[in-house]
Amino acid sequence: MAKEDLPAVYDESTIKTLSSLEHIRLRSGMYIGRLGDGSNLDDGIYILLKEVVDNSIDEYIMGFGKRIDITLEGEKAAVRDYGRGIPLGKVVAAVSIINTGAKYNDDVFQFSVGLNGVGTKAVNALSGHFLVQSYREGEYFQAVFSQGKLLKEETGKTNEPNGTYVEFIPDKAIFGEFKFNTEFIQQRMWNYACLNSGLKLYFNKEKFEAKNGLLDLLGAEIGDKMAYPITWYKGQHIEFAFTHTESYGETYFSFVNGQYTSDGGTHLSAFREAQLKGINDFYKETYNGLDVREGIAGAVAVKVKNPIFESQTKNKLGNTDIRAWILQEVREAIVDFLHKNPESARVLKDRIISNEKLRKELNSVKKEAKEAAKKIALNIPKLKDCKHHLEDGEKGAGSMIFITEGNSAAGSMITCRDVYNQAIYALRGKPENLHGKKRTEIYKNEELYNLMMALGIENDVEALRYGKIVIATDADTDGFHIRNLVMSFFLNFFEELVVSGRVFILETPLFRVRNKKTTKYCYNAKERDLATAELAGSEVTRFKGLGEISPSEFGQFIGKDIRLVDVNIQTLKTIGETLDFYMGKNTPNRRQFIMENLR
Repeated sequence: MAKEDLPAVYDESTIKTLSSLEHIRLRSGMYIGRLGDGSNLDDGIYILLKEVVDNSIDEYIMGFGKRIDITLEGEKAAVRDYGRGIPLGKVVAAVSIINTGAKYNDDVFQFSVGLNGVGTKAVNALSGHFLVQSYREGEYFQAVFSQGKLLKEETGKTNEPNGTYVEFIPDKAIFGEFKFNTEFIQQRMWNYACLNSGLKLYFNKEKFEAKNGLLDLLGAEIGDKMAYPITWYKGQHIEFAFTHTESYGETYFSFVNGQYTSDGGTHLSAFREAQLKGINDFYKETYNGLDVREGIAGAVAVKVKNPIFESQTKNKLGNTDIRAWILQEVREAIVDFLHKNPESARVLKDRIISNEKLRKELNSVKKEAKEAAKKIALNIPKLKDCKHHLEDGEKGAGSMIFITEGNSAAGSMITCRDVYNQAIYALRGKPENLHGKKRTEIYKNEELYNLMMALGIENDVEALRYGKIVIATDADTDGFHIRNLVMSFFLNFFEELVVSGRVFILETPLFRVRNKKTTKYCYNAKERDLATAELAGSEVTRFKGLGEISPSEFGQFIGKDIRLVDVNIQTLKTIGETLDFYMGKNTPNRRQFIMENLR
């Protein structure tokens, strides 16, 4: 055995003790999830801002400070609240020593968003510049850090009102090149405002305020698509709102202590169960949950003393002890609302009966295709499955299915994919446009039916088999058209997949620039020009389709360096109008729009 093949020495010298902030920098994913460059709502730079704002929200929840100012100047973000201010003698410790904070004291912070006293410490550790200033009773304390290391402290007198000011610049040594997207921040400010009635947030001087909490949030999301006025209830520890729309499936926005839980959790499960119980109690019926919830749009926010989240990014709540009281309170509130609003009760009942009729119609179509479905369940044509799926827990969390355009692209991907976590579904060409058609039409379209079965979402999107659905088409007009048809399919019939952040678009390079020594792959013309200038004597190849990229090259584009663009929607209320325009039967209007805007 060669010397270099021998295992490394394992003795006392190999045991290292990292400071808490060093550990955050080394294992940043444990604390803020993904890093990213700011192009995705869940990228780390937004988590850093959220952690700082969360602390200010906690002050408001406890009754201190009705205004928060958030400013963004290039790469620098700043937050000023008007709460109590961090106790001056503990400012440095509060932002730099793990497990230090007042959030372990229920008398001070009863319903904190912050978790384990880590939030601002992570911001500090992951910032190239971090400044905190606390104002209390005419005095201030300021501390400046870089990469979690204290650079200077300052104290003095001030006329500033009580509160805390924090500014930070994410560290490029961690995040690389990044850019804040103001639309993402605006959406989060609006959520904060709706979850904290009476709080005024100013983002770059734009005011965000909601006087009616989740009623305002849901109303803004669905617009005038509601079947009956929104059912709204606000209690001490729970607030909820819901109505029915013309959309398929269920759409929910759930929150815990002001934190958006994109993956739901026990609070959302209990809320959905309580909806069914309350409606059945009022009508003295035993309606099927599918009929009650088909087309529902809702929002629920709970306050929990000791929230247990699945990760530091707090996407899913795990507390089981909250189920009983949520069930009782929501059930009673729904019965009370329906008694007081007989017209809404009538419309809701008609909607449930209509849903039941549609479900039975759908079941008859399913029955006709029963034998075919059995065969498909065993061997779905054009699907090359992977070994792990979401139902496998942690092993399947990173699973994804690529929806590709034709056999050529699928062939390259199948050869180089990760067989454990990457599945491939090949479309024959352009799928049928089902916009404006009933759900039963899926069962008459073999290709889209097979896609639905491959995803496992026939009966419930919660049965989705893959963590990510990735649309992988060529970067040409046909590819973009197929992309639009697939997205239209999801938005028409499985809207909640998009709302919950499950749908993505694969970015692949448009150009390969290489000389005898170096090869660079470029995703746009600007990158191509830079690479051409850098590599003397280089040749440029333009990839017209995914099938032109050899399997040996393709592996890196769906491997650890994969580039995904998430498909998200700012508000549900405009989706119907957008789909009608781009995918509906108004060809003359579309033609006119193209002629006026073509460049």
